[in-house]
Amino acid sequence: MISLNGNDFRTIFSGIRDNIVNSRDMLTGLDSALGDGDLGITMCRGFEEVQKALEDFEDNDVGKILVKAGMVMAQTSPSTMGTLIATGFMKAGKAVTGKNEITLAGFHAMMEAFIEGIMVRGHAKPGDKTIIDALYPAVEELLKAVKEEKSIEDGLSAAYEATAIGAETTKGMIAKHGRPSYYGEKSIGKEDPGAAVGVLIMKAFAEYKRM
Repeated sequence: MISLNGNDFRTIFSGIRDNIVNSRDMLTGLDSALGDGDLGITMCRGFEEVQKALEDFEDNDVGKILVKAGMVMAQTSPSTMGTLIATGFMKAGKAVTGKNEITLAGFHAMMEAFIEGIMVRGHAKPGDKTIIDALYPAVEELLKAVKEEKSIEDGLSAAYEATAIGAETTKGMIAKHGRPSYYGEKSIGKEDPGAAVGVLIMKAFAEYKRM
């Protein structure tokens, strides 16, 4: 496999939905420790509706698929995290609109736009204890993989590993945004809930195998 096409993305979004649903209690637990405890519910609802919408979305343009995912997420999960992820998907889609398939380089461009969209919308940066701390290392790893001409499978696997490590590092950070910021130094020692969502998203890409 040297690229991902529209049908691949539909299947991967189904995998993201499964990851989120299977981790609902974990996300709720993390969010209860730093927020209002509804992250598991809102993410499940959002990704379930995205998956349903993409089943009936016949356009194979990868960019349009991502934009559609973002629009549905914004409509069905109007929470802070839902809004940020929706923005990320829409920005990512615009970066690859017109492409029916993307290579590893295209995936890097897509993810770079994804986190840029979230950083602008959420006024966040690496080190603020957010989903960015999980995904920023993944984008760096993707760029490295592109330069080293790795396969898309190896690139996505490396990106996922970087995401998991990035999420783990949030335990040592002080939250600076949203409800978690109310805890100040007491947020140290707890993993950021948004970062955990980032891991589940990247996991679906890394584990995808075209049949």
